[in-house]
Amino acid sequence: MRKAGLLSIITATALMASGYKIPETSSNAVALGAATIAHNHENADASYYNPAKMVFMKDTNHLEVNLMYIGLDKIKYEGTVSGAGPSTWNLESEKEDFLVPSLHYVSPKLGDNGARIGVSVVVPGGLSKRWQSVPANNFAEEFSLEIVEINPTVAFQVTDKLGFAFGFRVIDTKGVVNNAYYDMEGDSTDYGYNLALAYQPTSDLELGLTYRSNINLNVNGTTTKVLAGNNGGVDVSVPLPAALSVAAAYTLPSDTTIEVVYEKTFWSAYNSLDFSFEDPTANIALGNSIEKDWKDTNAFRLGVTQELTDLTIMAGLVIDQTSAPERTVGFELPGTDTRSVALGGRYKINETFDFGVSALYSVHKSRTVQNDTLDGEFTEGNVLLVSAGLGYKF
Repeated sequence: MRKAGLLSIITATALMASGYKIPETSSNAVALGAATIAHNHENADASYYNPAKMVFMKDTNHLEVNLMYIGLDKIKYEGTVSGAGPSTWNLESEKEDFLVPSLHYVSPKLGDNGARIGVSVVVPGGLSKRWQSVPANNFAEEFSLEIVEINPTVAFQVTDKLGFAFGFRVIDTKGVVNNAYYDMEGDSTDYGYNLALAYQPTSDLELGLTYRSNINLNVNGTTTKVLAGNNGGVDVSVPLPAALSVAAAYTLPSDTTIEVVYEKTFWSAYNSLDFSFEDPTANIALGNSIEKDWKDTNAFRLGVTQELTDLTIMAGLVIDQTSAPERTVGFELPGTDTRSVALGGRYKINETFDFGVSALYSVHKSRTVQNDTLDGEFTEGNVLLVSAGLGYKF
């Protein structure tokens, strides 16, 4: 159990962007539950959610800066823990609070073909989870992960109704692990790509498709306070999986737009976890392969937008699945299915500036777990997002 626990801690750290991924990286995306693939509201976040939509935007510079608060409620666990006696434990994690900035930009048309360039700097995942009480802190006393993505894109207008875009993803990762057995720090810079299509067959109907590639996070770190062996380096490679989104939006005569999004994340790429420790003794004790066997997940997103004279009102609903099968669930990443509701608005101050505020509340379903380490139930752990964004056109 000790070996599996130690390895799973690092796994969760390296994969925090997925297990605690943040699909919402702008004020509009928070308000709509990230149902922003087919329809765009002349906002610069199109450069991230569907850069092909940039070709249909007004011919000017679009810039948006956002600041988002993320509040993670305590996760509670009631049950037994292998190696900690037959007692039933009542444990809870620490509450977590974060401020996350983001930036999006879309250029004017470049040349006669109407090409556009976009750049997004976002935090697509990360956060942390801390358990201060025994025995949970043996597995996850503290671990945190910073992930920053820089995503430049270019879009081309194929026809007056069809746009195509591709982009280059740069993922910078920094992680810290502290537990009862050793401390670890690691970092990584890895690369991928994204593709997008936008099709507007009529003025009322919009279709969108996006694909973000799999990226292997090749994390290189150093360890201290190693229980088995000396301090030294450790390498691990884990997938940040590919994701496909298909969306359709329809605008009613009342200027009400309804968008539905189907999102598939290809977590089946995460079959096993392999570590390589620089110290031979540590490598013998900890450097084995652990089966993960995660599954592909489906998310369904619904967004509703009501356009008024200078005010836009938005609401969203999200149904999402967990990727981790029961036998791999632990304190470091107690994944559960979620249901989220969202609400927000955007006000046009003048022809140059607009301002948006929004909130999303995600409810985590309780999960009963029975595996080699745990026999009990995880509850609570809900998430609150509050976002504010300023748009600037020039």
